[in-house]
Formats: sequence, structure tokens, C-alpha cells
Amino acid sequence: MGENCRHRSRGSGSPTRHEAPPTPRHRRQQPRSACSPAEKGIPALASPLDLQTQTRGASTQTRGFLYGAPRPPALQPPPQPGGRVAARGCRAGALRRWHLRTWEPPLLPPGPGLRSSTAVMSAAIAALAASYGSGSGSESDSDSEGGRCPLPAADSLMHLTKSPSAKPSLAVAVDAAPEVAVKEDLETGVHLDPAVKEVQYNPTYETMFAPEFGPENPFRTQQMAAPRNMLSGYAEPAHINDFMFEQQRRTFATYGYALDPSLDNQVTTKYIGSVEEAEKNQGLTVFETGQKKIEKRKKFKENDASNIDGFLGPWAKYVDEKDVAKPSEEEQKELDEITAKRQKKGKLEEEKPGEEKTILHVKEMYDYQGRSYLHIPQDVGVNLRSSVPPEKCYLPKKQIHVWSGHTKGVSAVRLFPLSGHLLLSCSMDCKIKLWEVYGDRRCLRTFIGHSKAVRDICFNTAGTQFLSAAYDRYLKLWDTETGQCISRFTNRKVPYCVKFNPDEDKQNLFVAGMSDKKIVQWDIRSGEIVQEYDRHLGAVNTIVFVDENRRFVSTSDDKSLRVWEWDIPVDFKYIAEPSMHSMPAVTLSPNGKWLACQSMDNQILIFGAQNRFRLNKKKIFKGHMVAGYACQVDFSPDMSYVISGDGNGKLNIWDWKTTKLYSRFKAHDKVCIGAVWHPHETSKVITCGWDGLIKLWD
Repeated sequence: MGENCRHRSRGSGSPTRHEAPPTPRHRRQQPRSACSPAEKGIPALASPLDLQTQTRGASTQTRGFLYGAPRPPALQPPPQPGGRVAARGCRAGALRRWHLRTWEPPLLPPGPGLRSSTAVMSAAIAALAASYGSGSGSESDSDSEGGRCPLPAADSLMHLTKSPSAKPSLAVAVDAAPEVAVKEDLETGVHLDPAVKEVQYNPTYETMFAPEFGPENPFRTQQMAAPRNMLSGYAEPAHINDFMFEQQRRTFATYGYALDPSLDNQVTTKYIGSVEEAEKNQGLTVFETGQKKIEKRKKFKENDASNIDGFLGPWAKYVDEKDVAKPSEEEQKELDEITAKRQKKGKLEEEKPGEEKTILHVKEMYDYQGRSYLHIPQDVGVNLRSSVPPEKCYLPKKQIHVWSGHTKGVSAVRLFPLSGHLLLSCSMDCKIKLWEVYGDRRCLRTFIGHSKAVRDICFNTAGTQFLSAAYDRYLKLWDTETGQCISRFTNRKVPYCVKFNPDEDKQNLFVAGMSDKKIVQWDIRSGEIVQEYDRHLGAVNTIVFVDENRRFVSTSDDKSLRVWEWDIPVDFKYIAEPSMHSMPAVTLSPNGKWLACQSMDNQILIFGAQNRFRLNKKKIFKGHMVAGYACQVDFSPDMSYVISGDGNGKLNIWDWKTTKLYSRFKAHDKVCIGAVWHPHETSKVITCGWDGLIKLWD
């Protein structure tokens, strides 16, 4: 069937020819047989201006797509394996949907081909009914009439005939998971975790009560392995009133007996626990016995306020009150035993100070002029009596001498005051040694008297005496020349640092930082404590005198720095920042203006030593590792360098102005704990370490 369709009009039975209206532009397609509009009998369209002036025909017309007519692309059915027969149903369904749609015909020039809208609609409906009803008859009629563009019969009926060559395609079934023979018996089903309290589905009885899989914990005790439904064990459900349960529990806790819960107590009454107590109390519970009224203690009564001397009022004593509490004989025995034990412990703690003795290592103590080793030599090439520091200092380059004599690590070294021609060292081998710095550099004398490691030493201003602080809780005063122990001091606490007052008129006073957070001041002449500075919150590590010896600075494990006036036990300056660390080693600069503090965060901090005691943020010396060690800091005499040991046994030298690390070299095998720059030499540095050696560098 072509695009020209034959319709039957409602009014007359004679068939009339009606030309189907043209397809809109967006739906227009080329028919199967290429026919021009002129061949189909459709007159040529007028220009757009002419079309605007013409009146439109029917407002709406039913648009019909008959068999054989071209379809829009949206209605083309997808290819089906069933061939054309299967496609017919899809087409018919699509056609039914499209029949109900309306369209507005384009403007056509008036001519004999146009009829009224009613006639056109009736003709289209009749044609559709005839095509669906009569099947191939209407198609043969339209073909016999012959249009302007006749189609071959084979093409027009192609969609109705079944192609003989079309064969149904066979789908090959592919099994992605074939069955595999299994040797072992596989257990199927869902396994429940025994610890799960709630399940989201209805498990079967076999799933719920299946045995547990997996190995048992070999370390479980019998109590832990037993079935439990609460922390302390397995509580069986029992029909008992909460009040009754609490009553029996409290009775058992108070009197030691309770009803036996395993028996029916309505028939027989049996108790568990203290049966004798139950019989004595006749089985009464805590709620039934009731508290006995405690008789109040009687007081002496005298409430007459007019009796001035005898009035007692609320302050009256009890009748049975005893004024003196005297222990009984048994109690007295126990007390005596306790006091005896305490006294024994105290005797053990109060260790007797070790016997002090000294060893002179040189043949003659005095020279031909009767001078001892305390005499300052004048033939060493340097004026040791001068108070003027050298003009220019240089970096030490090489090791020129090693003093060996200590069997354990050296804790500290101190040069002889002013001249520096002698060196005093204390060690963990409980000994103190005095060495020559010039000449043969011999060990002059050994001081023995401490029973534990010596922590700190300090010369007096003249150098004739020195103090030693050790872990045996004793501070001892020694004579430098003779080696005699002059006196000893203790307050049963470990002294961590000790310092003489540098003033000439206060050479009989010294202070010591103790492990019990106190700074204790002793008088040598009386041997008694004359002052205590108790403000720190941790063990005191260092004491340094500043401001012409009127004040002293102390640091502690409480990460603070405190400044004290001499003999006033209240600190007038307290420096503590959240970012500060403990500073276990502090040194005053030669010009007395700066304090170099070895901080536990691997830095050397510089504080002003005059008035404000402010941190100098521009002078921070870094690059060494000292965390955990109280490594001593020192300055060169001309204030051009800062030196310090570190935890790796290296000696570090910084430039004072730029804070740059100028030099670093290995000085000791273990921790380099002390470093001292000689006050009269341009480049001589003395170091000590935990390897037991003292070294001289130049």
C-alpha cells in the first residue's frame, strides 16, 4: 500500500479517493518507493507569505499510519529473533498508540483534494477499520485501483508473510559454574557466633545449638571456661522476689547466715553459713531484728550559768571518760617492738661517714723555699696573677695531655681560683684528685672520704679549702694543702650542688641545693644550718652567684629559674615558661652580664644576669645533644666563644656573636660532662668525661 490510501465515506457507499495530508517537516521521511509530490497528486506549496493569507482547513485531524506507511524512527521496532512475525505485534501496538495522537495539518493551497474535517476523519476511521478487518482484501483493492505511485505487491505484503529462509536461532546454554566432585564432606549452613546476643533472622534449632568450632583457649582457667551468663558465673533463673533476695543477702552480710535457696523453706527451714548465729537470733533477718538502741554516754551536768566557777554546759566531760590514755601491758609490748625496729632502721640509714684520708703523690710537699703546690708558678710563660683576660682567644685544635687516674667517670672539674694552675676533679669512684695544669702535669694529691659517688666540688675564694658533695648525703670541707677533712655536714638528704659565698667577709657560709627541693645554708664555724630557701618544687640542680654576690640564681627539676637575695628565704624573681625545660647546668659569663643555661631541649639559653633576668632570644646555641645530661657550659675569657660537652662525648664550640657552631670534635668515648676554658690562656680547654679521663686541648 502506498502513501495514497483509499477511505470509505460515511455518507455514500461509493469509494472516494482522499490524499493523506503530508507529514510535518520533523517527521517527514522518504517512502519505500521514491515518488515526488507531483506524482502523488499533491499540488506545490505556496510561499510562506501566501500561506499566511490562506485560511487553515480542519483544526485537527486524526493522523493514521497504515500498514506499509513509513514510521518515525522512534517507532521502528527492535529486531527480534522471531523474524517479521514477531515484529508485527510490536508494530501494531505502536500504531495503536500513534492513532490516538492528533496533529495540526500544514497550510495547503485550496484545491479539489481538500474536504471538510468531518469527512476526512470519517474516511480515515473507515479505512483503518477496513484494513484491520478485511486483512488483505483492502490491500488488494487499493492495489487494483492503482495509485499514482503503485508499489509492487511483494513489497507491500512483505511484512505479513513469513520469510522461508528465517530460522529460529538456537541459544547455547553456558554453565559458568559446573559441578565439581568433592572428596570431603562439606558442611553447609550459617554458623552463629556464641557471643552474639541478637540475631536478625530465625535460625533453625540445629544452627542455634550446633557445637562450637575452633580450638579451645589453653590458658583459660576452669572458672573462665565454664558457661557464664554474667561476669561472676552462671546465674540460674529463680522465681524469687527482689525484696526477699535483698533481705537474705543483707542478712548473710550482717549476721553470716541466710535461708538455703535450694530448698523449699515453707516445708523445711534450713540455713547456710553460720548456723549457730541463726539459732541464736532465731533466724530473724536484718529487717526483723531491728537496731538496738545505743545508750547515750552520760555527762556531768552543771548547767547553772550563775555558777561561774562550776558551770560546765556543753563542755562537760563524760562520766566514764579517761583523761590519760595508758596502753595496756600487751599494747606496751607491741609498741616497744615497733620502736626498737625503727631505731634499728634509723641506725642503718645513719651510715657512719667514711674515714677520711689523703694520699700525697709527690715526693716533697714543699720546695727548697718552703713553698707548697698552692704557690702560683711564674715560669710558665703566662702571667697567672693577672686579672686581665687575654685580648684574643682562638679555637682549640688538638689534644696535648690526658690526666688519667680515676677508675670511673669524672663528674666535675674546677680550676684553682684566679690563677688556674691547679685542677680539682671529683669522680664516681668516690675520690677527689688534685692535678697540676703546668709543668709535669702530675697528680698531686688524692682525697678519700666519701662512701658514694661525688657529685660536686667548690673552692673557696682563696683556694685554701674546698667543699665536696656526694651521694652518701654528706658535705665535707677539705684543706687543699694538707688534705685534712676539716668538718662534715648533713641533713639526711642528697646534696646536688654546693657553693661558697664568694664574698671575702662571708667565707664561713656556703649554700647547697638538696634533693628535698630546699637550698640549705650552713655556717662552717658552728656546723649548723642558718637558713633554708624552700620555694622550689623539685630537686635543686645549680646555684650561681650574680650581681656582685648580692644575689644568687638557682635552677631546679621543676623547670624554673629563681633569683634570691642573700639570706632572704623568699625568691624575688621567678622565671617559668610552659616552653621551658629543666636547666641542670648554669654558668656566669666572665663579664658578669650573662647566664648560660644548658637546657634539656638541646639548647643553651642566655639570660641577662643584671636586674631583669630576661631571656635573650637572639642568643640561642643549638646543634648538640645533651638531653638527659647536666653538661657544663663555659665561656672563653674574651667572651668570643661558648663551649659545651654533649651526650656523644663531643666538644662543641660556638661563636658568641653569631651563635654559629664553629667547631665540634670527639673529645671522649662517653659523655663529655665538663668543659672549662682556662682563664689566662687563649686556647686551652680542659674537658672531663664519663670514660674517667680528663683532657687538655690547645
